[in-house]
Amino acid sequence: MTIEIKDVVDREGFIMADALLNELHITKREFAHAIGLSHNAIIRKDRLHAVSTQQRLRQTYEILKRIEPWAGSTSAAWSWYRTYPIAPLGDLTAEDLVSQGRADDVRAYLALIAEGGYA
Repeated sequence: MTIEIKDVVDREGFIMADALLNELHITKREFAHAIGLSHNAIIRKDRLHAVSTQQRLRQTYEILKRIEPWAGSTSAAWSWYRTYPIAPLGDLTAEDLVSQGRADDVRAYLALIAEGGYA
């Protein structure tokens, strides 16, 4: 099963964390930790709609969507996100990098691979 943009973005353009959580079958606390946010950023509506929270959610969603076709499913993409060490980025996982505010590095790496570059 794949996550469609219409399923995770509300009418106002906000990423709905619950839609991602339902697809991934994980808790809000686990998800918040994996994307480098506090638990409150996911559970409080005012924090969930904050620009910084939405940016992190959007980055994570974009990374998962990029990986999903290669991985075969959303859950497999999530597993890759959490466990696959990316050699050119210091053997850190996408989870580590996104949590450090380096989502752009992950996206650049994935773009390079998509264009036929080497890992």
